[in-house]
Amino acid sequence: MSQKIVNVVGYAKQQNQFVVKAQNFDVRISKNDDFPELEGPSPLEYILAGYAGCINAVGKIVAKEHGIILKSLQVELSAKLSLDKYQGKISNERAGFSSIEVIVKPTSDASLEQLKDWLIEIENRCPVQDNLVNPTPVSVVLFKDLQAVEAA
Repeated sequence: MSQKIVNVVGYAKQQNQFVVKAQNFDVRISKNDDFPELEGPSPLEYILAGYAGCINAVGKIVAKEHGIILKSLQVELSAKLSLDKYQGKISNERAGFSSIEVIVKPTSDASLEQLKDWLIEIENRCPVQDNLVNPTPVSVVLFKDLQAVEAA
């Protein structure tokens, strides 16, 4: 089984702005609703952008494998989120998205049946979708004064 480690490192650059180093790129993340003067999408928008980008990348790979010519591909995502948990108002609901809707609009001469099969394979092979729909073990470690402590 081949594996790849994906790493990013983030740091606070300004109050309420976070910069993540991903490869040789700086990704700016902000809380735009609270600080509209800061640059960058919110972390939640980056999740959706990553999902759309993954559908695009896997979609092109699968299309090539199936001999489907894509003239263009548009991916639209919309997600519902309750802000109550995030804002500390209630504790008995999820902090994350309650639902995500994905609309995939390929421009192609392929038949509807070919495109349905293409989309099913994209869903099965998209790593971001896999992480969104399946539990993934996450460990959080806190470092203070060069001492590591597992977060509870």
